[in-house]
Amino acid sequence: MGLMHRKNAEFNVDKVSSPPSSHEVSPPGTQRVGGDPATELHRGLRSRQITMIAIGGAIGTGLIIGTGSALAKAGPLSILISYTLVGFVVYMVMCALGEMATYLPIQSGFTGYATRFCDPALGFSLGYTYWFKYIIVTPNQLTAAALVIQYWVPRERVNPGVFIAVFLVAIVLINYLGIKIFGEIEFWLSSIKVLTICGLLILSLVLVLGGGPDHDRKGFRYWKNPGAMKPLYGTGDKGRFLGLWSTFVTATFAYLGTELVGVTVGEAQNPRRVIPRAIKLTFWRIVVFYMCSVLLIGMLVPYNSDRLSFATKQDPGASASPFVVAMIESGISGLPGFLNALILIFVFSAANSDLYIATRTLYSLAKEGNSHRIFARTDSRGVPIYALGLSATIACIAFLNCASDSTKVFKYFVNLVTIFGLLTWISILVTHIYFVKARRAQGIEKHQLAYTAPFGLYGTYFALVFCIVIAVFKNFDVFVHVKGRAGGENFDYVNFITGYLGIPLYLIMIFGYKITMKSKGWTPLTTDFITGKDAIDREEEEFLANKAANRQGNSKNAGWFYRNFVAWLL
Repeated sequence: MGLMHRKNAEFNVDKVSSPPSSHEVSPPGTQRVGGDPATELHRGLRSRQITMIAIGGAIGTGLIIGTGSALAKAGPLSILISYTLVGFVVYMVMCALGEMATYLPIQSGFTGYATRFCDPALGFSLGYTYWFKYIIVTPNQLTAAALVIQYWVPRERVNPGVFIAVFLVAIVLINYLGIKIFGEIEFWLSSIKVLTICGLLILSLVLVLGGGPDHDRKGFRYWKNPGAMKPLYGTGDKGRFLGLWSTFVTATFAYLGTELVGVTVGEAQNPRRVIPRAIKLTFWRIVVFYMCSVLLIGMLVPYNSDRLSFATKQDPGASASPFVVAMIESGISGLPGFLNALILIFVFSAANSDLYIATRTLYSLAKEGNSHRIFARTDSRGVPIYALGLSATIACIAFLNCASDSTKVFKYFVNLVTIFGLLTWISILVTHIYFVKARRAQGIEKHQLAYTAPFGLYGTYFALVFCIVIAVFKNFDVFVHVKGRAGGENFDYVNFITGYLGIPLYLIMIFGYKITMKSKGWTPLTTDFITGKDAIDREEEEFLANKAANRQGNSKNAGWFYRNFVAWLL
């Protein structure tokens, strides 16, 4: 069928290796991925952990806080359209990733898929782009956590650097203790986030229907006055379109990190069953959490609200959340402090998972031979300790925020994050196109895959075009004349640089790698679908056999309540 055997130097990551010897024992509750034990991860993430991370892992301040600035800028209908369209794109990205990840759940994740199914140059560029994103996001989240705490402890009393240090030590420790501990902590943090969003949605629905202290049934009143769409940089249809387009950046930032499931595939137990379930839950998370949230907020708060205008200028604490504005507008007091504590959990969870992703991405680069091999070394718990050390060290740039005049630097960093996230989605979609074409050329039918993207290549092409358009035009407002703008009234060169720097960097890494390494992309008939697959198949069979044996043994002694309500948590 045209399958070619590649040189070991090209794909030493997924070579079929002999099972570990008797003295190479994985910690309880984990399963070592076949290969050199000094550079291998452990499959310690359980089904329930992957499931909960898929539901709540990527929910952060972008949803609970960022929607306020988008609403104030463009109106309720605009944010509903943008969050819906970007949500569909994200679902297409997850479906594309899921099809590849369930066929071959390798340790290097989607950077490995880009190298293996498309072009090593794309894998190189994608890996470093993704790593850059998370070594920027991690210190930014630590800074946000310190700012949230200022709700209770002003910076004049305690320097923010103290709280940054505490949170940094905490997330490094959680990541160092191994994937089993990380998965368990993220499971409960994600559970808290899911419960928080559910509570806010129920409260918002009650307020919309007039169940608040003011007994005012608002309905769609604010969609009529002041209106459903707010013009931006102009009037009429042009202004409304520019307002709508400006919210796509906010929506994109809110969805960034959804691909976390693709990073965990190398450490997931039974990934061919868990990953499809996680992708289905991603769809419902988008519909229930994101779309319902922006719909209800748009019904509760008018875009011209003075409180909303004030809130969007605040630091990332409870006072900046449109949910708090909605509560105050409806006559509810006393909840902002409680919500601020929950937002702190959101930020801490985000920082924890961001450091995890940064570490595993650098590890993947080393496994693919695109970084120093020391970063591929793992300890007895399967933790890439050197990759963790470097990523954590870079996160120390969060201490720059101890000086009050340096916070604007991190706003520019956030601008970089969005373009890096879009380039990641673009790379995953391009890789999926190559994967499907190669699969068809080599006669691998859909029924041989554990999961296939429901919209096929049509959905992938749509999402790819949409991502490219957003990436190119996301910072259109830098060319708009804004009186008194710090970066320039006619041309905001600072935001232009930070908004688009990622694109030339991404392209330079691709073509620089191709020129330096003289690499060529894979054709449909030279793409390798075989190497490493039999080892993963054996792991899956062993895991399912052990699980069936354990279930049979436990079911004899377990009661009905345990089997139905407790066993899934263990």
